[in-house]
Amino acid sequence: MALSIRLPMPVAREVLADAWLAVIARHGTLRTAFVPGPDGDPELYEIDIGPGAWAEHEIAAGQAVNDALRVVLDSYCSPYRRPSHRLCVLETAAGLTVVIAADHSHVDMWSLLVLARDLLSMLTKAKDGQPLEAGRAPAFVEHTQALIELLDVGGVPDHVRHRWADIINDSGGVMPRFPLPLGAPEPQPERVEVRDVFDLDDGAAFAAQARDDGVSTLALAVVAMTAVTRELAGTPLRAVFPVHSRFDHNWHDSVGWFITNSVLESAVAEPRAAAAAVKEAVQLGSWPLADVLAPWGGMPVAPGMFAISWLDLRRLPVRIDAAGLRAHTVSATIKTDGVMLWFILDESGLHLRCRYPDTVEARRNVGTWLDLLVARLQSNARSSVRGLLRVSGRTFRVERARRDDVAAIAALLSDDEFGPIRETAELERYEAAYDVVVRNESNYLGVVLNGADRIVATMQLTVIPGLTRGGSTRLQIEGLRVAAAERSRGLGTAMLEWAHDYGRAHGAQLAQVTTDEVRERARAFYRKHGYETGQVGLKRRL
Repeated sequence: MALSIRLPMPVAREVLADAWLAVIARHGTLRTAFVPGPDGDPELYEIDIGPGAWAEHEIAAGQAVNDALRVVLDSYCSPYRRPSHRLCVLETAAGLTVVIAADHSHVDMWSLLVLARDLLSMLTKAKDGQPLEAGRAPAFVEHTQALIELLDVGGVPDHVRHRWADIINDSGGVMPRFPLPLGAPEPQPERVEVRDVFDLDDGAAFAAQARDDGVSTLALAVVAMTAVTRELAGTPLRAVFPVHSRFDHNWHDSVGWFITNSVLESAVAEPRAAAAAVKEAVQLGSWPLADVLAPWGGMPVAPGMFAISWLDLRRLPVRIDAAGLRAHTVSATIKTDGVMLWFILDESGLHLRCRYPDTVEARRNVGTWLDLLVARLQSNARSSVRGLLRVSGRTFRVERARRDDVAAIAALLSDDEFGPIRETAELERYEAAYDVVVRNESNYLGVVLNGADRIVATMQLTVIPGLTRGGSTRLQIEGLRVAAAERSRGLGTAMLEWAHDYGRAHGAQLAQVTTDEVRERARAFYRKHGYETGQVGLKRRL
């Protein structure tokens, strides 16, 4: 696995090499290699790594950059290479892109973030003329030793062994498999699908619903997966469930394979039941598996194995500026006979990546499962309590406007004292403006629906980052209109409060609104809610 980042400053190759050697010196895992033992099982040894030389790899005519890079990484980042990691640089006119890559048996995704952070730290030290030194991070072998000592103290509890046995037996004596046919049960070329499930706003709505249900975002996603599995296959959701083992902060800055496989079984599509299933999976994965899986001679893998990974990058104690560095993961291309599903939560929302065998059956069955899952998750976000406005015993809902809503929005805009003068354009003009507004992710064009699902209000929110006021981000509120039948009943106030929460969630420290001087009622409304007329706004036609 690999992570690419665009360096924020020009760096000489020699400086980059020195910085990478300093990172290797900090992390003992990068100075280890696997060697086949006498019985064929891998054994870990420490190796010496010193200064070397850059090797240039030409990109052949017609060859994609990613394909050329994958050839290099496939060659050097394998379990028995010494070392099994590489630092690659893509040199273009736009700047340097660095790729940090390692064999997956040595590192996890968290580790790649640690390596990227530490490399950037070393480059900053080099730029400032400081020594390229950092404290030693605990090595993964020390973590392994701690787990062995845990077993020596009391061993794996019987209830953990019994629960593992129940789930494996219910899966036919093997690890859980995808519940629908995948075609021929041998490795096939992979097919990878990537779906953007939520943007930032829908992600916040989904999380708000989870909080209202008293569960985690993961648990609410498990509810959706359970329901989809029941609907399509008539079985509980069962899957291999990787969990991290960095429970102690001592390992947060370490590099290694801090992942253990657990099993998740969810039979009821209900938040509390799903939360209990997730909790159980974490507990089952808290013990070294060698002893647990001994009755099966190790992990009983079979074709069709189904695994679900959940990674919330926002909650990791290790962070990099992913957007500013244009960070991207780079994965190996493999043959597979199972289904691997990754959920990744980051600052832009929830993303899904799925790898499965490229067969006709798998395309149909996994594709249908994914389609239904994404639709259900998005529906849950749209119906979230985050969008609810409760006003005088009545309930309204705030939703992102759709193109079909443009006519209703235009009607609301025109239904005021200046509407007959300003809002006279044809509907096509409003629809064209809608297309421009929604393409800019800084905008939120909202509509408010009443209990009969009729649009009774609208507003446009725009998040504006800036350098003034110490780099403050502002929330601009425009076009707040309420239908005549709903005015002076508290709906406008509820909308304004919702808008303020939206702004805070997007990092805004200041809300601003403009209105005509002659709109005395509107000005009084905003003053009542804390808005001050401390500045004068000027406009002119262009």
